[in-house]
Amino acid sequence: MAASGRPNQLLRNLNAKIAAIPMVLTAMVIFVGCSAWTIVYSFTNSKLLPREKFVGFDQYERLWSTSRWIVSIENLLIYGILSLIFSLIIGFVLAALLDQKIRYEDTFRTILLYPFALSFIVTGLVWQWVLNPEFGVQSIIRSLGWESFTFDPLYNADIAIYGILIAGLWQGTGLIMCLMLAGLRGIDEDIWKASRVDGIPKWKTYIFIVIPMMRPVFITTIVIVASGIVRVYDLVVAQTGGGPGIATEVPAKYVYDYMFQGQNLGQGFAASTMMLLTVSIVIIPWAYLEFGGKKRG
Repeated sequence: MAASGRPNQLLRNLNAKIAAIPMVLTAMVIFVGCSAWTIVYSFTNSKLLPREKFVGFDQYERLWSTSRWIVSIENLLIYGILSLIFSLIIGFVLAALLDQKIRYEDTFRTILLYPFALSFIVTGLVWQWVLNPEFGVQSIIRSLGWESFTFDPLYNADIAIYGILIAGLWQGTGLIMCLMLAGLRGIDEDIWKASRVDGIPKWKTYIFIVIPMMRPVFITTIVIVASGIVRVYDLVVAQTGGGPGIATEVPAKYVYDYMFQGQNLGQGFAASTMMLLTVSIVIIPWAYLEFGGKKRG
């Protein structure tokens, strides 16, 4: 019985599976093939052009002994952790507010989602102007009478990464809000009615009932945000160019600079491999939770 059921499952949606073959093959060749090629050549001393002169783990040893790479990892951790926390909190709060069936909901939703339609380059340039002490927030506040007010995060090496964080949150929070709002709209109305009848405060309903029910939405959102964090590049280049000094350096910029400006493909490939490993650490547990758990169930 089990043996006869197996072929039936394989033949289900056969036309769709056949149509997907070119896309699957393309993804395998481009993604898997290029990733494997990058990993292999990360063990070489390739400079301007790839060459098969293997040097073992020399590129990785050099990578982790370079202060610029260490700073980029530290910045990625600061930006990533804070971005993940604040985007989830702000996005969920905004979604919960919009879920109250307020007037002009479509207008507010459009306004909040609009920054996501902009490219990171545009966002970076806009916030470079906003945070510029000569004509940005600092200048406006001082013109109102607070002459001692100081707000120039992009020009202070100790807090420059937080200026990048502000711009990233401004652009990405709207998408998180929409994902959370879709999850909230999927909650059965009977749950809200039962909580009101039982006299449960709304905040407790959100924390102990609604949020656990939205677990798949949160997991998907975390994966989307985390994969974007690892690849952050445009925002940094547009706002600070990695400065002051190397204060806002990130791994993606390190890879680009070594591969195309430093003409050191081996070092760039090693850094790319470390980024791929980071993304895999995020994606594999998510795939296991989403698909492995369902199969066990």
